[in-house]
Amino acid sequence: MKLPKSVNNRLSITGAIIAFISLMFILFLFTLGIFFQEGSSYLGLFTYIILPAFLILGLIMIPIGMVSKMRKMKLGLEPVVGKPWLIDFTDKRHRNATFIFAVGTVVLVFLTGIGSYEAFNYTESVKFCGTTCHKVMEPEHTAYQGSEHANVRCVECHVGEGAGWYVRSKMSGLRQVWAVLTNSYKHPIETPIKNLRPARETCEKCHWPEKFYSHKLVAEKHFLADSANTEWDIDLRLKIAASHSAQGNTEGIHWHINPNIKIEYIDPKDNRQALPWVKSTNKLTGETIVYQDTENPISDSALRAVKPRTMDCMDCHTRPSHKYRSPSVFVDNAIAAGDIPVTLPMIKKIAMDILTPAWADRKIAQDTIRKYVENYYKTTYPAIFTNKKADIDKAIAGMLTGYSKNIFPEMKATWEAYPDHIGHMEANGCFRCHNGKHTSSTGKTISQDCNLCHNIMLQGTPGKQEVAPFNGSLKFNHPQGDESWKEMACIECHKKLY
Repeated sequence: MKLPKSVNNRLSITGAIIAFISLMFILFLFTLGIFFQEGSSYLGLFTYIILPAFLILGLIMIPIGMVSKMRKMKLGLEPVVGKPWLIDFTDKRHRNATFIFAVGTVVLVFLTGIGSYEAFNYTESVKFCGTTCHKVMEPEHTAYQGSEHANVRCVECHVGEGAGWYVRSKMSGLRQVWAVLTNSYKHPIETPIKNLRPARETCEKCHWPEKFYSHKLVAEKHFLADSANTEWDIDLRLKIAASHSAQGNTEGIHWHINPNIKIEYIDPKDNRQALPWVKSTNKLTGETIVYQDTENPISDSALRAVKPRTMDCMDCHTRPSHKYRSPSVFVDNAIAAGDIPVTLPMIKKIAMDILTPAWADRKIAQDTIRKYVENYYKTTYPAIFTNKKADIDKAIAGMLTGYSKNIFPEMKATWEAYPDHIGHMEANGCFRCHNGKHTSSTGKTISQDCNLCHNIMLQGTPGKQEVAPFNGSLKFNHPQGDESWKEMACIECHKKLY
């Protein structure tokens, strides 16, 4: 098949070779992906993004080379072959070239359509978000897989609907790629993320504020750091909304996002950890109350410089899909599940002692944890080390599993770096405002009454548990029998211990 002489140049031939090889690889990897759908995330990256870019580059090089050669012929730099810039359909070579171009264009447009669609879907996939930049995103991807939203794609929350936010997310993605390539990203990645779509446009697509359930029962198992690993249970009735579902969120925890109520706060450090200024506005009555932390008041200059933020879901649900649990929590869960044998004396305390320090990397942490537990029982309980070695190995495996899912030393991602503000045990959470120190000019104080949000229905060790009367509640009794908790926030003690 004869083609125009202008095709015979290095640039066009090189472009044709690049395009042909790229197309062959695309077809090969596409076929591979059909038969091995759970392949590496890099398979999709090459199939739908990198190789198509080379294909298009090669195709662009072909006409550029032809035009360059015809220009040189016109300037007399190369001998003239045929009539440059003229398509003559009586010439078989021109007909062949036109046919190839037309068919090639149709095929290319068809493949481009499929490729663009697949590229879009791929860049919107959990695999792309979580595993392409493995080191950076491993903590988030691992935590996500164990979250309540594990069946919700990353983009549903991080991007949402609409072309505008899609473009913004891809532009942000380019900056992130550059940060990864230049190793200029933070360890850990800083939060809160400033460019997320508003929670009311994402969370409330599924969680409808006007249709919250009334109350929710939560049962927790804890194990004390004593020789017997004493179990201590507590059952709570969470007041996530009003006592009756028909009343919606007119009271209870989700009163904070009642459509008729607007809560604003000022966060001088821009990390949402301490909130010295809070404003409540009743949209129906127009009543406005401003509360300030009397122990740590905000200065007038800071008050003028910082714009108040309107409270939404993410102010309490700070880790809805990427929750890093503390050693105290994941060890309690492992003991309750039987992954760490409760019959091993002092196992809870041992776990707390060895899991809390920060290690340089995962390998060091794993080796240290294993050696520490084995040496402890070998020296302190030699009979148990000899007779229950299988239980000790099981306990070590349970600790390492919890560690691998919640602590990532290379990225410095831990429960402390990413606090979960649901509750108040190991982060400020509720006590950022409900600490009894936020007072208005008229003397009104944001209450610290625990019963505003939950009632204790049961507490204590099995067989000796207190049970609340029907529709009543219990006064909290600390398992250590200590009353000092009444004078401080839980985090003051629990964060130091665990």
